[in-house]
Amino acid sequence: MEIRWLEDFIALARTRHFSRAADEQNVTQPTFSRRIKLLEEEMKVTLVDRNTLPLSLTPAGEIFLQSAELIARQLRETKARCLQIKEDEQSQIRFVTTQSLFLGYYRDVIAPLCDELGVELDTNMKSSAWSGGDFINAMTSNESDLMMCFWHPAMHFLNDLDDSQFEFITLSREVLIPCSGVNNFGQPIHTLPGNRKQPLPYISYDETAFMAPAIQHHLQRQPESAHLQVLTSNLHSASIKAMVKEGYGIGWLPERLVKESITFNKIAVAGEAMWHVPLDIRLYRSRDNSNPHLLKFWQNVRTALARQG
Repeated sequence: MEIRWLEDFIALARTRHFSRAADEQNVTQPTFSRRIKLLEEEMKVTLVDRNTLPLSLTPAGEIFLQSAELIARQLRETKARCLQIKEDEQSQIRFVTTQSLFLGYYRDVIAPLCDELGVELDTNMKSSAWSGGDFINAMTSNESDLMMCFWHPAMHFLNDLDDSQFEFITLSREVLIPCSGVNNFGQPIHTLPGNRKQPLPYISYDETAFMAPAIQHHLQRQPESAHLQVLTSNLHSASIKAMVKEGYGIGWLPERLVKESITFNKIAVAGEAMWHVPLDIRLYRSRDNSNPHLLKFWQNVRTALARQG
């Protein structure tokens, strides 16, 4: 049974005339009559009494009409809901970012910009627990429209987002600062570079985290060696910050994440500027992504940055 047969039958029951019902359904009368006949054959009963003028429905036809109208209405409503879901999905911009950027830069910069532009980002909160490779997979498999992340020349895994398929906007700069808890006198418990006999307890980033290669690359290029002994490693800056604050060791943290703690002397800077690691904050998108809302947002971000100089 075809859905259009139900619609034909409903039109016929309303007009009580084959010719007028065929016109409503935009088919010829012979085609319309054949479809009504096929419907009756499918149901194995006569639905239309053709001997009356105007024609009428048989008792079976009256019962069938109730079900046909219910089914047709449910199909219309279901189609409308499905189309709305499709429209909503197309209007959303799927967004992923790291935990530290979500806690800092997203809240302070991206969210206000979205409010200004009237754009809603569908933020995947699960991404706050991802490793660096997970972000790359989300972009290359088209599971995300936008990715905001840190960038450093040593983050080689980001090379998978090559210029031929992806483009980026540099949103801002960030600095990873070596941090320590403070003693009773408000001084850092640990300070760089440490010494060979008593290396500093080091709360490092997991090797799959964005920050790990940047810090390693920077330390290897300093004229003076940092004497560190890994106490533990973690994927996220917020977890490292918590351990640093409690005095367990030294850790490199984004300036935005610790600025307030440093101001109120909850955390101290544990080394001079030579130990600070510069980073970029980038926004990536696929060049093949034709989501009109994404393209508009991308251009608005460019315009906003140009306005800021």
